[in-house]
Amino acid sequence: MKPYSQDLRERAIVALEAGEDTQAEVAERFGIAKSTLEKWWYRWQATRSCAALPAAHGPARTLQACEAVIRAKVRRQPDVSLAELCEQVQTTLGVPASPSMMSRELVLLRLPRKKSRFTTASETRRASVSAGPTSKKTLSKPWKPK
Repeated sequence: MKPYSQDLRERAIVALEAGEDTQAEVAERFGIAKSTLEKWWYRWQATRSCAALPAAHGPARTLQACEAVIRAKVRRQPDVSLAELCEQVQTTLGVPASPSMMSRELVLLRLPRKKSRFTTASETRRASVSAGPTSKKTLSKPWKPK
């Protein structure tokens, strides 16, 4: 949601300062809620500014201070697991981290997680569709309860 324009804020405050209309009348004239006008008015009285407050973007990143350690570990070992990275940050800096937190941090730092070139194909290959209990023989037979 975008904040109201500074021009609208200033015109509403000027109208309130003139004292000719009530807050409800000024709010109705400018098409804003009375509670919004009250907030602007209280801020104007306290700071002489009715400008929009900066957006709050949630809590600070816990692993932001660990960037150098994370980058060094990924540079040395590109196929490091998330659990190993979490353990490294815990032992080096004493900052506890979960694998999901570490995954989000890697995305923010734009660090790729590469598979090792020396991993055998069987360790990384996905199971094929035809493998397993649903082979062609079992699909051709009608199913009967026992």
